Amino acid sequence: MTIFLAVALGVFLIVLLRSSVLGGADRWIEKHFVASSYGLPPREALDNRRPGPPPAAHRAQERQDVADAAWQGDWKTAERYVRAAGDDWDARWDRLELLQHVARKDSAWLDAWRTAEPGNCDAATLHASLMVHRAWEIRGSAFAHAVPDSDMKRFRAMLPAAIEEARRAALLDPANPGPWVVMVTAARGAQYGHEQFEPLWKGLVARAPHHYEGHWQALQYWCAKWFGSNRRMMRFARQTVRKAPAGSPLAGIYLHALSELADRSSAASLPVSPTTRSLLKRTAASFGQVAPDDERLPVLRHLLAHYMLQSMMYGPALEQFRQIGPWCGAEPWRKAGNPVMAFEAARGRAVKLSRARPTPTAQGYGMAR
Repeated sequence: MTIFLAVALGVFLIVLLRSSVLGGADRWIEKHFVASSYGLPPREALDNRRPGPPPAAHRAQERQDVADAAWQGDWKTAERYVRAAGDDWDARWDRLELLQHVARKDSAWLDAWRTAEPGNCDAATLHASLMVHRAWEIRGSAFAHAVPDSDMKRFRAMLPAAIEEARRAALLDPANPGPWVVMVTAARGAQYGHEQFEPLWKGLVARAPHHYEGHWQALQYWCAKWFGSNRRMMRFARQTVRKAPAGSPLAGIYLHALSELADRSSAASLPVSPTTRSLLKRTAASFGQVAPDDERLPVLRHLLAHYMLQSMMYGPALEQFRQIGPWCGAEPWRKAGNPVMAFEAARGRAVKLSRARPTPTAQGYGMAR
């Protein structure tokens, strides 16, 4: 038997075993599963409106105040809001993204800011980022062959201009990675080859080695539908897990890579491998060090639980479901059409296949507030 046939047979047997095991678990879930007996919120408490709890009231109010001030022509509040993030580059980028949404509705305040402070890197970066997003709005999300030629021409003309705008912004503050995130984001749409992309990536990581959005955008560049391949994308994702610092959700980039791989595969589930399990375990450990109120964490925990189940890591998946709590408005479950039913089935499988015992006392429920 050749190595290829042996591997193929092994994968087939794993899939067959998994299908048989899941079938038995699903029958048990339907008849016997009571979530609250295992430290999980009861089914009637599940909420499919969000992947996790809403942001703290003071944080939501601050964002609304910044948006309202901008729409009233007050750009100084926006400037202070961004500047207050200091050199926490992830937080600074999150604030710029909020302002970008504000400017998409009305950008007069941004024009006033740029006029008043032409040397402000944040204002220039925000303008360049807005150019990128306006270009993508013209192109839309359809495959290239379905986009009208006139729209594609406008799209491809706007992105190089946005990159040049970001290059000028980078000169205003050489330490700020924001302009480099814009350039990395625009590179795939501008059809940059590897030789053109690499200097942009190096420029970003030289300033912010663990920038979350920058890594997510680079992952998109390296995926097979753009300028990479499954192999290059997964190599990039594995390297990202290994370099993720304590307190950062950066390891979650690996989960996005698994989702991209699943979207491109006709198989019902990803192959189980020791490498995948090891990286999922490492990702879970990394998430344990992230601040509980990090708003990126809930979405990532849903993905982690989903891929742990697919990798037959039933006990660790159950622990993630306990951390998630009652929130089930996330992509792994929405794809099934009924997120509550899909989430409930996934939790039940984690309980049944991990052979968890009922908990003697009631427990708090994860990220619920």
